[in-house]
Amino acid sequence: MFDLRVGVTRNSALVVVDMQEDFCEGGSLPVAGCRKIVSKINKYVEYFRGAGLTIVATRDWHPPNHVSFRERGGPWPPHCVAGSEGARFVKELKLPEDTVVVSKATEPDTEAYSAFTLTPLHYILSMRGVRRLFVVGVATDYCVKETAMEALKLGYEVVVLTDAIAGVSEETSREALNELVSKGAILAVEEDVKW
Repeated sequence: MFDLRVGVTRNSALVVVDMQEDFCEGGSLPVAGCRKIVSKINKYVEYFRGAGLTIVATRDWHPPNHVSFRERGGPWPPHCVAGSEGARFVKELKLPEDTVVVSKATEPDTEAYSAFTLTPLHYILSMRGVRRLFVVGVATDYCVKETAMEALKLGYEVVVLTDAIAGVSEETSREALNELVSKGAILAVEEDVKW
């Protein structure tokens, strides 16, 4: 009998995407279900912390005049402005002190949905020998998708933990996950993971 579960190996890392106040209910750009997934993400954080594995937390860290904001012709209201309350990680999120924090979309004229765009993330993971990424967070159809897609292009094995993600729209989230699977990502929930 085959064990079809996905293994967490010593070259695995957890990537927590953009779990920030502005993206949760009550924020300036809320994703429905954002707060609901925090307890599951905390559970995954505990697993990875207990195994001594790398945990990465990404965050939008925008300048006040970022190109994605409506005032500059972008699609979004101002959100996750560097140093603001809305840019803080969700208060219920329990990240260890040694979490690798990656700030993205920090340049006024550059959009960056992927946590690899103009950040040291690939270098950090490479230096730590990480080859398999377990991805959680928001939003499924934007930053989760683009981070996972870029990781696949860079040669990482990517597992999207679907019980710990939330998206802007059900339809575009489904399309995003289908696209990720077509490019080689694995979709899993907690019961599918072999610790």
